[in-house]
Amino acid sequence: MSTGVRHPLLSIAPGKLRPTQMTVGKAEVAQKRVQWEKLGKKKRKELLSQHWFPGVLGPKNQVYIVDHHHLGLALYEEGVKAVPVMIQRDFSWLETPVFWHTMEFNRWAHPYNEHGQRQEYDAIPRSLTGMADDPFRTLAARVRMAGGYSKDATPYSEFLWADFFRRHMKLKNGRVTAKQFQDALLLSHSHETAYLPGWSGHIQ
Repeated sequence: MSTGVRHPLLSIAPGKLRPTQMTVGKAEVAQKRVQWEKLGKKKRKELLSQHWFPGVLGPKNQVYIVDHHHLGLALYEEGVKAVPVMIQRDFSWLETPVFWHTMEFNRWAHPYNEHGQRQEYDAIPRSLTGMADDPFRTLAARVRMAGGYSKDATPYSEFLWADFFRRHMKLKNGRVTAKQFQDALLLSHSHETAYLPGWSGHIQ
């Protein structure tokens, strides 16, 4: 049995990383690929050294990442051979059901699909490439980057914003129009979103 007191930095192939969520915003992934392609060799090394992936060691010594899913998928699609993973806890000795309950208790797992619906733990993909696209997750990220709300340390905070927009907006073919984006930006400053993490108040 491990006590989980060590925090080793491992070098892991992106294809071997196990996700702890079911969805990403594929538009965000594409944007990160564009950013990566513009970097030179030195800048790419710097980015990897500065963006280690927080991970948890799970059953059968599988490495589960608890953040940077978009970056991980982008680097996989770009053919990156290995990424740095900092192991936060060693839960490799736990049985699988206990492992997932523990992960969710620690807010390190988000078993919700692209419709915002709760799923069983075994529905979480076994690889980064298995994550589904959630356009509302992309919308939430775009609103944050436009100043709609602040980046918050609350785990899965952008998923909470995505779920809010999902309840208040309809997207055609998963695309966000310019008007819908502006509507979402206005909503982000309204009293309706005051309960969400990172809310920055009304526009002055």
